[in-house]
Amino acid sequence: MALITAFLKSSCLLGTCHRHRALNPLLRPLLSSCVSKSYSSYRRPGSQPKKKTTWQNVDLSLKKSFDVLKTQLSLLKKETEDHLIGPGGHTLSHHLLEQTRVLWEFRSQEDLNKWVVSSDVEIGGKSEVHLKLGRNKQGALLYGTLNTEAPRDGETKYSGYCSMRTKPLMGSFARKKYYDWSSFNYLYLRVRGDGRPWMVNIYTDPYYSHQKDDLYNYFMFTRGGPYWEEIKIPFSKFFLSSRGRVQDDQHPIWLDKAMQPKSCSNVSLTQISTLGFTIGDKVNGPFQLEIDFIGVLNDRAHTEEFAYEKYEKNPKV
Repeated sequence: MALITAFLKSSCLLGTCHRHRALNPLLRPLLSSCVSKSYSSYRRPGSQPKKKTTWQNVDLSLKKSFDVLKTQLSLLKKETEDHLIGPGGHTLSHHLLEQTRVLWEFRSQEDLNKWVVSSDVEIGGKSEVHLKLGRNKQGALLYGTLNTEAPRDGETKYSGYCSMRTKPLMGSFARKKYYDWSSFNYLYLRVRGDGRPWMVNIYTDPYYSHQKDDLYNYFMFTRGGPYWEEIKIPFSKFFLSSRGRVQDDQHPIWLDKAMQPKSCSNVSLTQISTLGFTIGDKVNGPFQLEIDFIGVLNDRAHTEEFAYEKYEKNPKV
């Protein structure tokens, strides 16, 4: 229970300080390097706000504007072609018979650029985290040092977390895109850790604003040693939490918004936006996690819909 509380508090801090705010693609290349790489909007207590706004650093270059427009039109062309071919750019027969799908693999710096890392440094902590390609460019190596010493600002009580999270999936002209995992029932990973536990976080884009801090969590235990391990986590095992607390009203992840029952008033309409990993086991010291690939799997033998108790808010009499 203590481990669950520690992880959820870390996830809560992470959700507050590490919220993605995707910029319009027509403006992002025109901005200077003042934009934070960690996408953080957190400002430490007592610190002074920035005097110069981001808009004052915009480079209104006509050449850059045309280059951005050209890039967005090419993205729109590719999206249109994929839509005409079938779901996800594959034929319908391939989509129906697909058993596994690799979502992320790490073979180049471009693959690493799809992820961002963060730590409690954003709230004044002392943990460190780094991400680089593994040996022979096979896999990603997430490593660093965890430090649970809380900052002495008079407000922050908890510290000691590091995380890795995907960037939001964006379409052409700043359109939000979401993952469709409705044909699969497992999260499938090949990793090599140092024996420390991790929290796997699935972030959603809710329909209602008061659900913006909702997360779906489950544990990933690494065994350590020199050997790789394949981890399969059923989506039915992920539980709902918000602001570091496990929610009483539990419901499964909706892997695709089209499959959500719109007539059900006690179910939050969400869409999967990003995936992340958090370490916050309250143990000071170094850590490392190697990831070969992350994918999804369809196991027809798994028939469990949801592993936890559900109840109706307004039961019928």
